[in-house]
Amino acid sequence: MNPLDLSKLTAVMEQSSGNPEVIIGLIDGPVLTEHPELAGKTLREISGNYNVSCTQANNTACLHGTFVAGVLSATRGSFAPAICPNCTLLIRPIFFDSTSSKLRQMPSATPQELATAIIDCIDAVARVINMSLALAQPSIKQEQALAETLNYATKRGVIVVAAAGNQGTLGSSVITRHPWVIPVVAVDANGRPVNGTNLGSSIGRQGLSAPGDKITSLGIEGQPFTSGGTSVAVPFVTGAIALLWSIFPTANAAQIKHALLLASTPRRATVVPPLMNAMAAYRFLQTNNFKR
Repeated sequence: MNPLDLSKLTAVMEQSSGNPEVIIGLIDGPVLTEHPELAGKTLREISGNYNVSCTQANNTACLHGTFVAGVLSATRGSFAPAICPNCTLLIRPIFFDSTSSKLRQMPSATPQELATAIIDCIDAVARVINMSLALAQPSIKQEQALAETLNYATKRGVIVVAAAGNQGTLGSSVITRHPWVIPVVAVDANGRPVNGTNLGSSIGRQGLSAPGDKITSLGIEGQPFTSGGTSVAVPFVTGAIALLWSIFPTANAAQIKHALLLASTPRRATVVPPLMNAMAAYRFLQTNNFKR
């Protein structure tokens, strides 16, 4: 099944291409902003001494960032999902190289690096933040600082969407158990969790499942690239949030989050979260008379 149909995004995408006032914070690798399917879009890069370059064809950090950017912001009609191309994509690079040859082996950042990047996105007025990454070298002190940063996102009404992870574990992290974060599990075309996706009680309780198997998006050598995993699934949820906020601008963060979480498949006491249903969230917001 088409991943956009699986997550019930196709019908919502027919309603809107997004609004530039809805800013998506992309904490990821660098993005090839000159890609023909991205060039001219509403892209912004947070300035900083990041030594950003997408000139090396084997830079998988750049491939990762560009792939996720394509799911969110590519030109409609391209080979990428292109969920919300008219939303503003705020690029905040956090990793710059990777020894991994596959996107499924998720890149990572330390809790301190991630906390700084989240604050940068919040200060740049992002409405929703996409985190398709894992934590590296966690310590209790750094994890506490990251939890405080996520509390800050809660207070500022910035929705945070994060990968559940691809280690095949049952449990949680400081990110996936935070009550404001939406952790995302990757599922195949039949809606079943892909091999290796992390699961857990907090993930099942407050997360969503989204397409994350054999997804095609933008590459960095002029050709489409196909991959999978939870980092690939995250932008489907992020894009749905940005698109719903574009259509219903009077809704606040809690209302958008509530609509998407509760309007999907009925939630049960399980470690597997329900499959996202973007159209059901659209109908929920429409029924509750949020102005378009």
